[in-house]
Amino acid sequence: MTVAVFIAVGLVVGILSGMLGVGGGTILVPLFKLGFGLPPLFATATSMFTIIPTSISGFITHLRNRTCVPRFGLAAGIGGALTSPLGVQLAAASPDWAIMVAAALVIAYSAVTMVSKGVKLWRANAAASSKEDAPANPPSQSATYSVPSGAKPVLLAGAIGLVAGVLSGYVGVGGGFLMVPLFMQLLGMPMKLTSGTSLIGVMLLAIPGTVMQAMLGNVQWVLGICVSVGAIPGAMIGSRLMQRIPEMVLRFLFGGFLLVAAILLVLDQL
Repeated sequence: MTVAVFIAVGLVVGILSGMLGVGGGTILVPLFKLGFGLPPLFATATSMFTIIPTSISGFITHLRNRTCVPRFGLAAGIGGALTSPLGVQLAAASPDWAIMVAAALVIAYSAVTMVSKGVKLWRANAAASSKEDAPANPPSQSATYSVPSGAKPVLLAGAIGLVAGVLSGYVGVGGGFLMVPLFMQLLGMPMKLTSGTSLIGVMLLAIPGTVMQAMLGNVQWVLGICVSVGAIPGAMIGSRLMQRIPEMVLRFLFGGFLLVAAILLVLDQL
């Protein structure tokens, strides 16, 4: 029954991962800490391991559906892979409470950013619908978005990955919580493209951090593998569901679940 619970948890995490472009660490770290009682360092290490198969599964589906920008994801992933071991080293030298407080802060930042973007989009839609000459079915942002060319956007994506890598290694999340809002803010990407693009970066940057955590003996393998068994098909399902959900709803969903996770972590530490 315990194995079945782990797999069911992985299925839910995978669906949210595929929809929102996160590796699932923002859900798994609070769950491993609050639900399964793992110490913070073990919770972050096991979460990082689980992120790899989850993000691979979601990325494959996004690639097939052409809902990602591979070169931006690769640049972010390479940048994050360079700095995630630094985050792991910082976590190993930090007290447990510092890791959880840092996780809560970065998760809350992402939540506030995403909800504010959703509010702006809702107001824009409301203003457009109030005009008599507004089209009945305005084109979506992803349909009108033009991928910027040249080296500058790629370098910018790499810089985003550098920052996400340190935070990923430190708090045990994939970095999608940071890459998704920054892709939208700095590169102007719609969320239906940032989700798949983020998963490419998450997949790459989690690998060196996981190797280091495994060498330190912090990964709980049985738990991580069982969660991955459910997360792999869940990520495929979430990637397909994302195409049917309006972008504004995705933004509010992303911000809402991140905010709840941050609050739970802070309450637990208090």
